[in-house]
Amino acid sequence: MINLTLTVLRHGSADGDLLIVGPSLGTAVTPLWDGCAALLDGDVTVVGWDLPGHGRSPAHDEAFSIPDLASAVVTATRPVREEHRGRTFVAGVSLGGTVALEVALGHAAETGLDAAAVICSGAHIGSPRDWHERAELVRRAGAPVMVEPSARRWFAPGFLERDPATGTALLTSLQHADSRSYARCCEALAAFDVRDRLGTVGCRILAVAGEADNVTPVALAAEVASGTGGEAVTIPGAAHLAPAERPLEVARVLSRFLGPGPRLTGGRIDGTPPARPIWRPDMTDDPTRSATLADGFEVRRAVLGTEHVDAAEARTTDFTAAFQSLITRYAWGEIWTRPGLDRRTRSVITLTALVARGHWEELALHVRAALRNGLRREEIEEVLLQTAIYLGVPSANHAFAIAQQEIDRSHQESQP
Repeated sequence: MINLTLTVLRHGSADGDLLIVGPSLGTAVTPLWDGCAALLDGDVTVVGWDLPGHGRSPAHDEAFSIPDLASAVVTATRPVREEHRGRTFVAGVSLGGTVALEVALGHAAETGLDAAAVICSGAHIGSPRDWHERAELVRRAGAPVMVEPSARRWFAPGFLERDPATGTALLTSLQHADSRSYARCCEALAAFDVRDRLGTVGCRILAVAGEADNVTPVALAAEVASGTGGEAVTIPGAAHLAPAERPLEVARVLSRFLGPGPRLTGGRIDGTPPARPIWRPDMTDDPTRSATLADGFEVRRAVLGTEHVDAAEARTTDFTAAFQSLITRYAWGEIWTRPGLDRRTRSVITLTALVARGHWEELALHVRAALRNGLRREEIEEVLLQTAIYLGVPSANHAFAIAQQEIDRSHQESQP
C-alpha cells in the first residue's frame, strides 16, 4: 500500500471548493505549489500530496503504477473531500499531471470530480527506455545526480536568477528525495500511456503547457486537450514547473477554468497583459485598440516564443514602432485570437501560405511555431507534401530542407 502525506497549502471554508494538487518527479509539493495556491481566486482549499519518498511522504521501494498512485491519492484525500461541500478539482505537474489525468479517467464518479488540470504533462511522457535508464542511474548514484540536469530542464532561462529562493527550494527537495522511491516513480512513468483512453475521461480537462518546456512540450498538452475535448493553454515564459515559475499566470488560468467568469478562449489567458509591451502609451488612446494590442502580444509570445518576440522588441525603433503595432494588433490581436479556428489549423494555413510566397525565413519561424502549437513532425510532413502538388516540387523541396533543420534544432533543444 502506498502512503502519501498531505499538506494544506491554503485554507478555505467547508462550503468552498477543494483543489487537490500534485508535484513533479523530484519535487516536493510545497515549494512547487505554495505561491500559486495563495494567488487563486475565490473560496478554495488547496491540499497537496507528496510523491513516495519526496517531501513529507515516506519512502516506498515496491513497484507501483500511475493508476496505483491515483488510487492512493483518492484514498488519502477521502477525509478532506468528505469535509467539503463545494466542488472538487485535481491538478498536477508532470508526474503529478499524469496522476490527475488518471484520477479523471478512473475515479471521477467516485470522487465527484468536476475538473482536472494536467500541467506540463501528457498522456505519455518520454520513452520507456529513457525512464528505465534513469531509474538505474539513480539507484546507483543517488537522487543528487539529477540535480544539475534538472536545473537545466525544469526552469526557463533567467528564472534561477530572478527567484533563487524558489529554485533552491525545489532543487533541495530533489537533493533529499529517496533514491529508490525516485527510481520507482521513473518505472511508473515508463509504463504510463493512456492515449487510447482519453475519450473516456469523466470530467472537464484543462491541459497547461509551459512555452519553454522541452520535457513535456506544447504538443503533449494539445494531444490531451484534443483527445478529451478539453482546453489547452500555454504559459509564456514558463518551462517545466509552471506553477513555481509563473504562479500568477497559472493561478489566473486555474481560477478562470475552475470558477465562474470569462472562459479561456483560443488557447490564451483572457485579460492577462503582456509582460513587456513594446508600444508607447501615446501611440493610441483608444482602449479597444490597446486591449487588442495586449491580446496580440500575448498570443504572439505564445506562438512565436518569448525569446523571438523579445528580440523583435529590442530591435524596435521610432521608425518601425508603428509597423510593429500594426502587425501585433491585426495579425495577432484580431486574426490569431479568433475562435473559429484553433492554432494548429492556423499553423497549417500559415505554413502553406509561406511556401506559396517563398518567404523562407518566415517559414523557418513558423515551423517552430507549428511545433509549439502542437503540430507533430508527421503532420508538418503532410502539409509540405500537399504543397508539392499544388505549389510545385522545387518550392516543397526547399521547404522540406528548412523544416528538417528546424525540427532537428527543436529536438536537440529538448535533450537533457
